[in-house]
Amino acid sequence: MTALRFGVNYTPTHGWFHHWLDFDLDEVRADLDSIAALGLDHIRVFPLWPVFQPNRTLIRPRAVEQLVRLVDAAAERGLDVNVDGLQGHLSSFDFIPSWTTTWHRRNLFTDPSVAEGQAGYLRALAEALADRPNFLGMTVGNEINQFSAAPHPDPDPVTHRQAADWLRRMLAACEQGAPGRCHLHASYDAAWYHDGHPFTPAHSAQLGAMTAVHSWVFNGTAQRHGATGTATEQHAAYLIELSKAWADRPDRPVWLQEVGAPAPHIPPEQAAAFTEATVAGALDCPDVWGVTWWCSHDVDRALADFPELEYGLGLLTNDREVKPAGQAIARIVREWRGREHRPPPRTTALMIDVGEAHGEPARAGCAPGGEFFEAWMRLAAQGARPTTVLAELAQDAGHLASRGITEVVTAPDTVHTAHPKGAHR
Repeated sequence: MTALRFGVNYTPTHGWFHHWLDFDLDEVRADLDSIAALGLDHIRVFPLWPVFQPNRTLIRPRAVEQLVRLVDAAAERGLDVNVDGLQGHLSSFDFIPSWTTTWHRRNLFTDPSVAEGQAGYLRALAEALADRPNFLGMTVGNEINQFSAAPHPDPDPVTHRQAADWLRRMLAACEQGAPGRCHLHASYDAAWYHDGHPFTPAHSAQLGAMTAVHSWVFNGTAQRHGATGTATEQHAAYLIELSKAWADRPDRPVWLQEVGAPAPHIPPEQAAAFTEATVAGALDCPDVWGVTWWCSHDVDRALADFPELEYGLGLLTNDREVKPAGQAIARIVREWRGREHRPPPRTTALMIDVGEAHGEPARAGCAPGGEFFEAWMRLAAQGARPTTVLAELAQDAGHLASRGITEVVTAPDTVHTAHPKGAHR
């Protein structure tokens, strides 16, 4: 039986991620109690890279010990833990150690000494947790691809080949530290949507133990389609199915690692309905490993300078009271507990032609408002349960059969008919 996993990205109520500076295990335990009460089975946690590795050759033993204590506290509450390593970027703030910036400015992806320090750090965290049964594995970093190109104000340029080499090295370091665990990497949606972005769909869908997708509808989706539009409610499902066009095997697991209900794009009074629709759409996709909501608790409004939408994304308030979205997640967890997740194949595939699919593909058409994106959403609105296939594989009978695809359509096919019969077989 394939058991779905339901979890949350842990945002501490006491000091947000700055809690590592004043680590209080009792506060952490209280937070974890409130998470476990929702019926969730895992959390994703975020050590702050400059706090844990303030110098390239210094990984602070006390900080690592605190991370281990947090993981042990989670185990006591029946929660497994995924650990993000290179933080990196969180909720609009960058956390980069001093040995990579200003007077010591070095490229995060191509400088040999920086890469050596990063790999050593990831290996050390993984090794410290390798004997913990509830340690799921490492995520290389939280959306670290945002450092590689615009719109970051001070990007670290890298080619797509260099990005692939860097990812392989970081994933290998995680594996060296904790062999056999589920190590992966995660990008924000520029990897899927931005032409020329050096982190590519192929990187996401082929490197690491599974594919991670982060679904945020403030990227133009909700602005264009509204809070209750098909495209808004199906955005997470779309990214899951988009990833399968590049996947290195038909059954590669996909983790919806981040998804949230950002106000005002999703009004607070509609957050529960959005949550239920989003999760239902995601769980109608085969090979989903699990859903991990962003985030556990609201950000304390005593903390300054966050974008307004970041303050209210929690399933629980900063006082650990369950919000409507949290109640919705708890209902979903109860409904799925003990059930097998085996949705039927998505038999209709929308063909995507992106040019150099495994180099730097042309991705603008995949973004909200793009021809491919809007065509996929038309099919979804018509009840077709679409998936995706690369143009180079659209007539590969073996590939289509391995994925259960019986019909391939193109974007123009979707304009005039409710359920077009594909010209490609």
